[in-house]
Amino acid sequence: MHVVAVETNHVAMWITFALIIGALVLYAFEYLPVEITSLGVLSAFMVYFHFFPIAGADGRNLLSAERIILGFANSALITVLGLLVIGYGMVRAGILDRCARIVMAAGGGRGWVTILITLVVVLVVSGFLNNIPVVVIFIPIMEAVAARYGTSPSKVMMPLSFVAVLGGMTTLIGSGTNLLVSGALEELGEKPFSFFQFVVPGVVMALVGLAFILIVVPRLLKDRASFSQNYMEADGKHFLAQITVGAGSELIGLESKNGIFGAYHDMTLRVIERGEEAYLPPFEDITLVEGDVLVVSATRAALQEALAHDPHLLVPELRDGKEEEDLRWQEGDRVLTEVMVKPASRMVGQNLSMIGFRYNTHCVVLGVQRRARMMRTRITEILFEEGDILLVQGQPQDITALRRSDDVVLLEWSAEELPALDHAKRAILIFGTVIICAATGLLPVMVASLLGAAAMVAAGVMSLEMAIRSLDSKIFTMIPAALSMGLAMQVTGGAAYLAQHLISVLDGAPIPVILSAFFLLVAVLSNIISAKAAAVLFTPIAVGISRELNVPVEAFAVAVVFAANCAIATPIGYQTSLMVMGPGHYTFIDFARGGIPLIIVLWVAFTLFAPWYYGLS
Repeated sequence: MHVVAVETNHVAMWITFALIIGALVLYAFEYLPVEITSLGVLSAFMVYFHFFPIAGADGRNLLSAERIILGFANSALITVLGLLVIGYGMVRAGILDRCARIVMAAGGGRGWVTILITLVVVLVVSGFLNNIPVVVIFIPIMEAVAARYGTSPSKVMMPLSFVAVLGGMTTLIGSGTNLLVSGALEELGEKPFSFFQFVVPGVVMALVGLAFILIVVPRLLKDRASFSQNYMEADGKHFLAQITVGAGSELIGLESKNGIFGAYHDMTLRVIERGEEAYLPPFEDITLVEGDVLVVSATRAALQEALAHDPHLLVPELRDGKEEEDLRWQEGDRVLTEVMVKPASRMVGQNLSMIGFRYNTHCVVLGVQRRARMMRTRITEILFEEGDILLVQGQPQDITALRRSDDVVLLEWSAEELPALDHAKRAILIFGTVIICAATGLLPVMVASLLGAAAMVAAGVMSLEMAIRSLDSKIFTMIPAALSMGLAMQVTGGAAYLAQHLISVLDGAPIPVILSAFFLLVAVLSNIISAKAAAVLFTPIAVGISRELNVPVEAFAVAVVFAANCAIATPIGYQTSLMVMGPGHYTFIDFARGGIPLIIVLWVAFTLFAPWYYGLS
């Protein structure tokens, strides 16, 4: 095989630039699926450098196919995938609802205050914990907060990632990027960073960025939601459901205030049945007692929130007592879905007690929706009509079996898994162990996340199929593609070429101008070659510039720290961006829409503050 000469490396550099620009265009406008673009970039690099290799000192091809696809075994990829599985396990176990309720209580019922408190907590915690596990913790909490206040996840997930990155800029251990720069300084014979070396400029940058994130970024992001969210929120249709006040219920003794009960504020109480009596609103001077049956109407989202708090709350009791021995619907994995009563169904004209639905299907009906009108009777006494929508709970295999029913049509797109509350303790133990091991350095983050993901499956918190479904194919292909771009930029000399040209262009310029331009260059390239790659590449350049200008190394080294952490304009620059991409339903261009203005704000803040703080003139 012919080994390319030095001048051919220059050609390889421009080929690399062209491939990267082409990939970014395809990512931004999504002419092709992200997965296809990522695999296409990898394939293009492998083919080109197979025929035109770049030899190292030992004669081996520095960009061989084996090296290019090493991204699939990269610790960053494995870490993110492992954390996705762990995060799904936490959601599946339903243990974050309490955290969300605490946060919402602190916000006093005001959505923007709750989100502000959450982001400030993330900002502070990210300075002392690696921001990746911090984001893992808060993704489901922010999802719950957004759902509670009717805010699209796309409005809060990217700000969550951005704030975690800003918090990571304030201390040495806040980000792995900071540690890489400090280690590189030591290898170059310079003094490494102390723990709070750059806390003052870091806090200034973080506060400026936080203000911009709170005020501007949500306005730049589009309101995006998944198909299932759009379906379940469409036109606010309500289901009729019933709550039986059983022995030991927290509802016993609850008194009406101004004719209403505030226990379930998202539900409308239609009727209270007590023995043979029925009370209609307004409910003046009524105190709930054991045995009362509350007929309520609520959206599916409100009913699901109630089920997360108490899985048995909405289960109707059949008056004849039949079918009660069949409890399969409440065991193991549980799915909530909707079915529609077919025309000419045997259910038409009959109620739940008559049709034996629970016995025949091993599923339980929790709610009834009739589009023509809202009823005021127990759902166990409703005579079904064709077209009625039933909210049904059961095990996955029993829900799937409804496809073959002659009486109902399974609305499969409405199916959603319910939290497995009986696995909560195991999930908490696994999650806590992973966080402690990663935060203390007892285990590398990659090892801790991989073991945690395996433990979630082994402990029964989720099945292997669920774990596989929690993985994101975009992330799985995008990270290796991004790493291959960074590798090609370094090996072909592309990154060094850009840095050297910056220095030559700014030759003779004032030091603050050079520092500002250097920050901007690192920030731009970090979004292409990743934050960590930019940190490793530009720390030696920062030291070289400082020595040439005869100024303290600290200012330019800190510029690398802050600028490399600005890898937020693309989802491939920073792991936390990839982690929120799925929950926020973002496209590639969304990160540019929110990230580029924030980078400009941080650049301006650094340009104005750093020269004064470090005494540069």
